[in-house]
Amino acid sequence: MVADTPSDNRSKFLRDVIADTPEGERIVHCLQCGSCGGSCPNGAEMNYTPRAVIAMIAADRREEVLTSNTMWQCVSCYFCTSRCPQDIPITEIMYALKRMSIREGKARKTDAPALAKTFTDLVEKYGRSFEFGIASRYLLFNRPMSMLKSSGMGMSMFAKGRLALTPTRIRQVKQLRAIINKARELSQHD
Repeated sequence: MVADTPSDNRSKFLRDVIADTPEGERIVHCLQCGSCGGSCPNGAEMNYTPRAVIAMIAADRREEVLTSNTMWQCVSCYFCTSRCPQDIPITEIMYALKRMSIREGKARKTDAPALAKTFTDLVEKYGRSFEFGIASRYLLFNRPMSMLKSSGMGMSMFAKGRLALTPTRIRQVKQLRAIINKARELSQHD
């Protein structure tokens, strides 16, 4: 059980997670009941359940947590958060762990950061997702040999009208870019 203790007695990792998570201070109220892990549709794929990750954070096991696949297997369904009897923002903690893992260069066994960057670059450029661009750009720069394997599925999606070959841009893309730039500017001041 993670006790509510003064900040100076908390592990550095716990303090970092609290600081990087909206309402992160709620993590210290974890009862270790297991509702989060029992609710998770992807729990069987995780190295550690969310309950175990919270205990590991309190125990200052930074390396094990940030190199695990747990946060990358989170599907952001918020079921764990909604079932938590202590209202701990578990999904937000998983996002914080992803950010920390990327910042600290620990995200080694996942393609998620590269895929996320490809997605966000294209959304910034066009204002919406462009599936063909995401798939082709991601595969070309990160897994070029996989492009051949994926071509059959791509052709099938195209034939069924589920894959556009050219992107469509939203009308006010300049306004979206201004919002994104302001968010970047504000995040650098934190």
